[in-house]
Amino acid sequence: MADQYAQSGEDNRPTDTPALRWDEPPEGPVLVLLDQTRLPAEEVELVCTDAPALVEAIRSLAVRGAPLLGIAGAYGVALAAARGFDVEEAANALAGARPTAVNLSLGVQRARAAHQAALARTGDTRQAATAALAAARQLHREDAEASARMAEHGLALLDELLPGGGHRILTHCNTGALVSGGEGTAFAVALAAHRVGRLRRLWVDETRPLLQGARLTAYEAARSGMAYTLLTDNAAGSLFSAGEVDAVLIGADRIAADGSVANKVGSYPLAVLARYHHVPFIVVAPVTTVDADTPDGASIEVEQRPGYEVTEVTAPQVPVTGAGGGIPVAPLGTQAYNPAFDVTPPELVTAIVTEEGAVSPVTAEALAELCARSRQVTIS
Repeated sequence: MADQYAQSGEDNRPTDTPALRWDEPPEGPVLVLLDQTRLPAEEVELVCTDAPALVEAIRSLAVRGAPLLGIAGAYGVALAAARGFDVEEAANALAGARPTAVNLSLGVQRARAAHQAALARTGDTRQAATAALAAARQLHREDAEASARMAEHGLALLDELLPGGGHRILTHCNTGALVSGGEGTAFAVALAAHRVGRLRRLWVDETRPLLQGARLTAYEAARSGMAYTLLTDNAAGSLFSAGEVDAVLIGADRIAADGSVANKVGSYPLAVLARYHHVPFIVVAPVTTVDADTPDGASIEVEQRPGYEVTEVTAPQVPVTGAGGGIPVAPLGTQAYNPAFDVTPPELVTAIVTEEGAVSPVTAEALAELCARSRQVTIS
């Protein structure tokens, strides 16, 4: 079950409400999410008491973003274990909630493996639940640390490619603290540049059809005091032609073994524009987003979203009349093509920045070496 509690004050100033937290009230443990579908109008927390509620929150994008989905998936397994539900059933449902984001299934598997190992060792379901929760919390901590290192490596790369500062960065979708245990992926790099006085302007694609840029990235940029400007997705070309973009920074939901990058739909056209205009196109993502089992971009399963997300517009606190809960903007019965992601081939990617460093040029060999080095660091 899930309940919502509004936390917005009369002055509507943003708070430090975390994107996700584990809580243990007297009635039992819960996973508390900042409902991203309600931002920026209000900060509302969604309280999940079981895996089905979390699955629905994931599918509705109340919680989203590759790293955070991994964390949420791990906590979801821990929640099922702590409340005495079928852990395997919960894990399978969570892992399949969104197919493109590899971090989700990895987070689920990590907590499930910890639960299974503890249960086999002790036979005690309480100790197994404790082990699953410990795995989720460890993943949460690791992601926060990875976020900080990605920001460091990303800023160093920007300064190498664009000496002198004054960076004008274009970003797509949302890659900040709302998708991470820390300050994000691509947004964390821009934020690091801002903090040292080297960010001149953050260009924010509104990101159709769900407006994660307008609703979420602009929200985070405003909260951080960054100089930012919002633009429609199809205005990016005019920015490039005017020479107003120095670099493109995006995140990723899955990176194939050959370096193909699946990210929020609209990323691939930016890569094409960036290549034509000789602008660096940089992907920032944790090593866990690299999926060695997916050989190339054609092998990435791209999630298809409901058509009403295109044929209707939704906004918090606005009366709805459409079948999908929004305001119709297309004739009744209109068919819509609505992939959640597109895939950018490696030859259009200038660099992939991870917590273990940057890969440039992007090749299968370089990515494999990076992942191997990451595993060695983890083992040691």
